[in-house]
Amino acid sequence: MAANALKSSRVWFITGTSSGLGRALTLAVLAKGERVAGSARNTATLKEIEAQYPAARFLPLKLDVTDVAQIDAAFASIKAHFGRLDVIVNNAGYGLAGEIEATPDDEARRQIETLFWGPVNICKRAIPFFRDVNPAGAGGRILNISSCGGYAANTVLAFYSAGKFALEGFTQALNREMPPEWNIKAVIVQPGGFGTNWSTSGMVRLPPHPAYGPDAPSNQFRKMAEHAPGVGDVPRGVQAMIRIADLPNPPQRVQLGTDSWCIVRNQAEKTLKDSEEWEELSHSTNNDQYGPGQIDFLKAALKEAL
Repeated sequence: MAANALKSSRVWFITGTSSGLGRALTLAVLAKGERVAGSARNTATLKEIEAQYPAARFLPLKLDVTDVAQIDAAFASIKAHFGRLDVIVNNAGYGLAGEIEATPDDEARRQIETLFWGPVNICKRAIPFFRDVNPAGAGGRILNISSCGGYAANTVLAFYSAGKFALEGFTQALNREMPPEWNIKAVIVQPGGFGTNWSTSGMVRLPPHPAYGPDAPSNQFRKMAEHAPGVGDVPRGVQAMIRIADLPNPPQRVQLGTDSWCIVRNQAEKTLKDSEEWEELSHSTNNDQYGPGQIDFLKAALKEAL
């Protein structure tokens, strides 16, 4: 690649590039001719990529996303090495499987630190980088990797879903907070099941709680999950993420895989059904200033605002 073309190519910062979707995305972006700062807790897992691409194309970063000092160091390295940053993919994470009452607080907090506070602290540093380091108006894109479980929670994965739910709410707020002229936009990416190591080496499995018998929802889910094939194709999944990052006006949420699409849609329909069924109860709590006319006005105003 010519020097000028390389200098103008986008720079991606992808966390969790040692395996799975993060690694596949890194390789796909590099194959496209763009540049990547790829992070892993153990940079030895990135040696093969280093051997394949020169330093001008690939920057390996040691990063535990729960360590704020390491996040600061990663951004400093990206600025010094590339001088710009265009796309961030908050992908690093793992699963935590266990009944709620069987999950120690320290395990639950570690899960939330990784799935929520890690991406939050990266986003807090991304905003000024996109605004002040990149050329004016260039902005940037943030892909926060959630899950269909970040919209519809399931048994055994309560704290995984809690972390992803929090990330989705944070991402919505971030988008609403950004002035349009900054051109900073974040997307909630909700993968379904893909053929990666997420359900094996990417999962911390706690011992089942003895009070829950073989027919309990948690143990039925465990059995189902052991034999459930991944619907998603990894190469197609990462190409979809690249396509999302290319969009001038990306969606707020996008599902990857028919399983995720169905799960998210079913949950949304259930929420709407409950809302319609219990609308009278909701309105009954209004103060006396809100009669039918005011309610209609409020509905229209809030729909426009949100």
